Amino acid sequence: MNRDSQVGFAEILSRQPLFRGLENEDLLTLAGGTRELRVSKHEMLFQKGDVPEGVYVVVMGQVKLFIPSTQGWEKVVHMEGPGASFGEAVVFMDKPYPVSAQATQDSIILVVSREILTQAIDSSVHLCRKMLASLSVRMHELLSDIEACTLRSSAQRVICYLSQFAPPNARSYEISLEANKQTVAAQLNLAPETLSRVLSQLSGAGLIHVQGRSITVLDLDKLRAFNP
Repeated sequence: MNRDSQVGFAEILSRQPLFRGLENEDLLTLAGGTRELRVSKHEMLFQKGDVPEGVYVVVMGQVKLFIPSTQGWEKVVHMEGPGASFGEAVVFMDKPYPVSAQATQDSIILVVSREILTQAIDSSVHLCRKMLASLSVRMHELLSDIEACTLRSSAQRVICYLSQFAPPNARSYEISLEANKQTVAAQLNLAPETLSRVLSQLSGAGLIHVQGRSITVLDLDKLRAFNP
């Protein structure tokens, strides 16, 4: 890798939440073991069962993490947008990826190699804390997902999902879904027709307005209080 590429990668990594605040020397070390992927929509980054290569950082675009089944359906675990990182949980384990990763948009991804990342963590307490915090967030998201799939009704799952996009102190706002409704339904552990039915129900109640992938929440307080 030439010096210009290394400095460029270090600059990009410095703006990502996982690596923000690291010393320039640490960033340059990480950049030395980083490569860029430019992937097209629907292109696979890795399959469930592949050997972990490193930590992935989304610079532009969106990536879907999912568990495939032999029956053809999939369980969407998470959607990763710009600034998100994934792969931390298994990069230090001698185990394969438990999920598959696929770009849902044309995307730019940085892959920080496992070897370089291990070296950087050994020499940086700050990075070690960042990694622990990232894994803690993952665990919280997993527990929330389990709760949503087992304890909440279909309408409650959709309402919770729409509420996550609310700007601070906003009662009404517009959401532009980056993923199609089938992917959103899989993420909420719903059939696509169930998601459509719930959105229609919320629209009929005057709580949201749906137009294609654009959803306008008309009154957040009333939406959260809705009890079908």
